[in-house]
Amino acid sequence: MRILAAALAGLGVLVGSRIAVVRADLSPEEVRASIERGAGYLKGAQKPDGTWPDYLGQPGGITCLCTLALLTAGADPQDPQVQNALKAVRRLRNHTTYVVSLQTMVLCRAEPEKDQVLIGQNVKWLEENQILHGPRIGAWSYPVGNGDNSNSQFALLALYEAERAAEAGHLHVQVHRDTWERAKAYWTLAQNENGSWGYYKPLDGVGSMTCAGISSLVISSDVIHQPDARVVGETIECCPAADALEHDRVQDAIEWLRRNYTIESNPGQTGGLWHYYFLYGLERAGRLTNRRFIGDHDWYREGTAYLIQKQDGLSGFWQGHGHSEDDRNIATSLALLFLAKGRRPILLAKLKHDRPEDWNQRRNDINNLTIYVEAQWKRELTWQIVDLEAAGVDDLLQAPVLYFSGNRSPLPPTPQRQQDLAGKLRDYLDRGGFLLAEADCCSAGFDSGFRQLMRLVFPEEEYRLKVLDPAHPVWHAEQPVPAEQLRPLLGIDFGCRTSVVYAPADPPDDPRPSLSCLWELSRSGRNAKYNEKVQAEIDAARAIGINILAYATNREVKGREESFASQGPNRADKVVRGRMEIAKLKHPGGCDAAPRALANLMEAASRELKTRVNLHPVLLDIRDDALFDHPVVFMDGRNAFRLTDEERARLRTYLERGGLLFADAICSSPAFAESFRREIGEILRKATLERIPANDPLWTSKYGGFDLATVTRRDPQPGGGSEPLRAVLRKVPPELEGVKLDGHYVVVFSPYDISCALEKHDSLECRGYTREDAARIGLNVLLYATQQ
Repeated sequence: MRILAAALAGLGVLVGSRIAVVRADLSPEEVRASIERGAGYLKGAQKPDGTWPDYLGQPGGITCLCTLALLTAGADPQDPQVQNALKAVRRLRNHTTYVVSLQTMVLCRAEPEKDQVLIGQNVKWLEENQILHGPRIGAWSYPVGNGDNSNSQFALLALYEAERAAEAGHLHVQVHRDTWERAKAYWTLAQNENGSWGYYKPLDGVGSMTCAGISSLVISSDVIHQPDARVVGETIECCPAADALEHDRVQDAIEWLRRNYTIESNPGQTGGLWHYYFLYGLERAGRLTNRRFIGDHDWYREGTAYLIQKQDGLSGFWQGHGHSEDDRNIATSLALLFLAKGRRPILLAKLKHDRPEDWNQRRNDINNLTIYVEAQWKRELTWQIVDLEAAGVDDLLQAPVLYFSGNRSPLPPTPQRQQDLAGKLRDYLDRGGFLLAEADCCSAGFDSGFRQLMRLVFPEEEYRLKVLDPAHPVWHAEQPVPAEQLRPLLGIDFGCRTSVVYAPADPPDDPRPSLSCLWELSRSGRNAKYNEKVQAEIDAARAIGINILAYATNREVKGREESFASQGPNRADKVVRGRMEIAKLKHPGGCDAAPRALANLMEAASRELKTRVNLHPVLLDIRDDALFDHPVVFMDGRNAFRLTDEERARLRTYLERGGLLFADAICSSPAFAESFRREIGEILRKATLERIPANDPLWTSKYGGFDLATVTRRDPQPGGGSEPLRAVLRKVPPELEGVKLDGHYVVVFSPYDISCALEKHDSLECRGYTREDAARIGLNVLLYATQQ
């Protein structure tokens, strides 16, 4: 969907560091369990014929709503109960707007290819029943009546789902442009002066209908707007003027929601009516406008905390008050739609930076790219706009990739603000983030400012922008890029991978269309046809985009509820007594290639083991006397190396005195592994590294850790030709090697990567353990070492 009225300049602070007070103990597991209990309740309420009891004279409507909720919550369409429900949904022939709309949404989500005849009939019925005369042209009613915003919302949602299914290639239906134009005109005129919508104009605005207005205006605008780029013959014009009218209408509505915001009722509605209906609309308005916050309110987190609190602890249902929502099936379905759709994983975030309007030259570029990735990965995704100045590092970390672009220099005007920005980006990258930047082709000002910013982010000389060679995964991780479509891409190798990718204008004096310009053009409507040359450029830009995202995320993106997890231990803890101290050893084999690995392991120890730790482990010279102050030392690397005789002697003494050396070959580096095994043979003379048995107590909970009889390891599978890079996840016993002295391990070595996983920089080309199991292996080793 090309979101015209949502992802636009002038929408105010979209993501910031201001988070309203919510339950501090809300966890991802709790969210998932709540969804499962709610889905379980609906399955338990289903009748043998596949239906749910009807309500309010809309035969089949509740069956459609419950089925939609189950599918959205993750139920497999082939699940026997879902199949039974789908049979009941297909039998429906009750032509009311609510039922036809819900039926269409269900069929588009479940098995659209199988049901395209019925979906096509429903689309035709909805188009034919749009009001064509009178003061509410473009609206829908029951269909008897003068038109209202509730029926109109459901009709547009159904037509939208049909549009999306058609775009994905599942259907051969198309909604006429006139239908969308009338709908957009209706919602524009139906908005109240204060930005809200009521059930119909001139009724006072309420939260549920205002959310309906936002979503409907975004959806209808998506189909009929002109992109922020255009094609004339074989010429691509990347910077035409853009209309900004729609921006203000959505912003007015968001401002009304901000002023009247509450999660505990439907704003503007008395008597507790339509509360869950409001939450259903709030999720959609927040998601379609790509915003995490309404004002200072993290709407998904607050709504989730509220719903979990209100869910029946025994049976898993929700129940509201008054008209319709006292029906548990209705309230539970609406609650599930909020929880399940609102948790859609964030693929990337577009940075709103210091230059007003400059960051959003192409208003639909990232949206179009996200939709393309959704189709290729067959997974529902979303994206956000992030206000870079207001956001904290935890806010940035909600997105695995940040997109940073513009015409003018992105540097703030003062040295202090420049340093603050650089520090924020470095903290994000330190914690596993990825930065994708692009100089817009309409001006050259961004390039010099961005390069200067990267020098502030990385003052170390070894981290500099360099051209990515043709073997880099950005050229083939998902789709091959034809040789004639290659363009210069620069990168900064930081940690275990390239963590910054930058697309400069190319060539600088007369640049070709930017990636964002081509992404913008990639969804100009199903009827838009480009000539072969232009289409080849668009296809290549999409291939580069999805390759970068596959490389940056490993195609592993997590639901929004994952951000509810604790961000780490209390950094104010200054206690030294009883604190776990682990040092990292200096050596010439790339000893700091994963600079955050050990720090992240210590944060996991503080969080999981509830113990005091040193959150800033030192990089220690092997010859330093402080070596003997640490019961465990850590050593990783990715290059061949050789220790001096003095260093070998010092490590021999350390190990003979009972210290433990925990080591790791970064990205399964054979050069480091060979060197490490040789050095251990030199240090301990007759001792050799041997496989630690799978049943060793080290891999059990004996020392207070985890049962690691099996762990998950990523094994890269090189792509061939047009095949994308893949990584197979295998369930295997931990494959680590060790050396024992006096009956206990003094060396534990992993030839498969742990460090990059700990640093959250694990890539498709990196053979090693998953992030979760890398941490568990490390924690088991620490617990073992401290109890010998």
